[in-house]
Amino acid sequence: MTADLSDVESDLRKAVSATLKAAGVEDGHIGLELVGEGRMRTLNFAHRGRDEATDVLAFPIDPDESGLGPRELGDVFICPEHSTDVIEAAVHGTLHLCGYDHETDTGEMLALQAKVLASLR
Repeated sequence: MTADLSDVESDLRKAVSATLKAAGVEDGHIGLELVGEGRMRTLNFAHRGRDEATDVLAFPIDPDESGLGPRELGDVFICPEHSTDVIEAAVHGTLHLCGYDHETDTGEMLALQAKVLASLR
């Protein structure tokens, strides 16, 4: 099986695909949307209680593979106005959908992110 990246901006599919491969995720669907500052601020407030825009938000949907059909990994929203590197934001958000959390791990997520980004350059 392969991941469904049909809802990912075409110029970000390579980065998302490389991230999934590095995380060991072979299938599932991801939605990725580039949004403006206002939409990002609304999402950040609604889901995190922070009344400000941010660079990337990820909303995992199906953290566990149930084997009952295609896996819905979740959605990533990126605000280019707040991102220094949209590709890095795509990698970062995708890793969150794969279960990584840099706020609770001991550096694994950011190390894998650096590895993926190095492979893309």
